[in-house]
Amino acid sequence: MKPSRRSRLRRLATPFVVPPVFDFWAQRLHPTWSWERPLARVLAHAPAAANAVTLTLKPNRHWTGAQAGQHVNLTADIDGVRITRSYSLDAPVAADGRITVTVKGVDEGRMSRHLLASARRGDVFDIGPAFGDLVLPAKVDGAWLFLAAGSGITPLMALVRQLAGQGMPVPVTLVYWARTRAELCFVDELRALAARHAGFDVRFVLTREAAVADDEAAGRIDAGLLDALVPDLATRQVFACGPGGFVATAIELVEGRVPLLRTEAFTPPPRPQADDSGMVEVRLARSGRALQLPRGVPLLQALEAEGLKPKYGCRMGICNTCACGKASGATRDLRTGAANTEATAALKLCISSAVSDLVLDL
Repeated sequence: MKPSRRSRLRRLATPFVVPPVFDFWAQRLHPTWSWERPLARVLAHAPAAANAVTLTLKPNRHWTGAQAGQHVNLTADIDGVRITRSYSLDAPVAADGRITVTVKGVDEGRMSRHLLASARRGDVFDIGPAFGDLVLPAKVDGAWLFLAAGSGITPLMALVRQLAGQGMPVPVTLVYWARTRAELCFVDELRALAARHAGFDVRFVLTREAAVADDEAAGRIDAGLLDALVPDLATRQVFACGPGGFVATAIELVEGRVPLLRTEAFTPPPRPQADDSGMVEVRLARSGRALQLPRGVPLLQALEAEGLKPKYGCRMGICNTCACGKASGATRDLRTGAANTEATAALKLCISSAVSDLVLDL
């Protein structure tokens, strides 16, 4: 394919362009113009539920897109500090490139509080490449079960909307947990989809309120409730997303009983018990520093306590923003309890703790 005139001009100009300088002046003309930096502008900001908001964003042409069910990192300058957090798209990317994310407020969460209370139409964020494996296969068949709790509804809502756009080609049941009715998102849309598509069933489960509607239930996830809501569970392909404890329970209840299980947790699951007392020496190869860090604590958290500021995004082992090289030493995966003594180029600091003395590429 013959390169476009724009691409030829860009190639010729590249040796002479300093991207930050170009961006500084280009953004005086348009807020998302940049040489190579992916940016996204807020087009709309609307309430989604109690303590939750939906943002509509328009990324610039440098962003490479996403599949329904994936996440992106958004970065903002808040009170002079650059903060990055990971958010799920709650719908497939629109034909014009628009995306939506629904954000729930987190106590002491600087980014989520900013997005809920301070973000306005016209604000611009850095946007990272999409990541995450909670996506539908190219060929969707069989019957599906989506288990969502809290903010775990957002990637699964994207999948529901993707399937609805295809006419809901397979039977789908969504079971969605929240503490109270006011905290449920997308309720009217989900009920409308259930009324429109005979193969789509939704059940809202409340953990702190009684059920009053036909499509509501009450209680935490357990075998009895799951079997009552989904009597054909053994035939279902299952996606589950929510807090770590919820996902760990879902795995315990359905693993080995269903033809497919794929999960994603947005908080760490309960940590396996291990003898992780005491301190180790962690040498930082690039800076030459040697630190005494505690065992059993995520390396990202331990390094931050020493005043370092490693890059990070999701803080749950998905986005790889905090990954760095480990030249030697043993670490433990805090999600599984498994120890790793091999050198690696991609140690995830947010979900790894030190077991022995380490040498990190920092």
